[in-house]
Amino acid sequence: MIFVFNSVYPMINRSSQAMTSMAEQVDERMKSRINIVHAANTANRTSVYLWIKNVGTQRILAIEESDLFFGQETDFERIAYEGDAGTNYPRWSFDFENDTQWMTSATIKVTIEYESDPGAGTYFAKFIIPNGIYDEYYFSM
Repeated sequence: MIFVFNSVYPMINRSSQAMTSMAEQVDERMKSRINIVHAANTANRTSVYLWIKNVGTQRILAIEESDLFFGQETDFERIAYEGDAGTNYPRWSFDFENDTQWMTSATIKVTIEYESDPGAGTYFAKFIIPNGIYDEYYFSM
């Protein structure tokens, strides 16, 4: 009987921990939401701006670990965060607009920098926060 307990109890304990971890991840995803609310660009199109609002119920952490896909709607690419891009272009950075952290109802301004004009057309932006929640936006420039 002791043998059965010693072999079964650890499996039940691990299973319980895995279910708790999964429930926490689902809870985090349910509380996370973002919305790209506006996009603009400079006249020479070397800088593009995206304003992204936290419309979820919790603070978003590790913004620099987010993924940004951007480009003409039929030819977009993953844009590297400035800390990872080094001197390469395009790259993106962000600033807090109305808070010091990305809390509920706070907005960040994402700046995408190009070395030269990427051209006119319809552009696609997709911003994905580290837990996989994302929003997409189309606009012309």
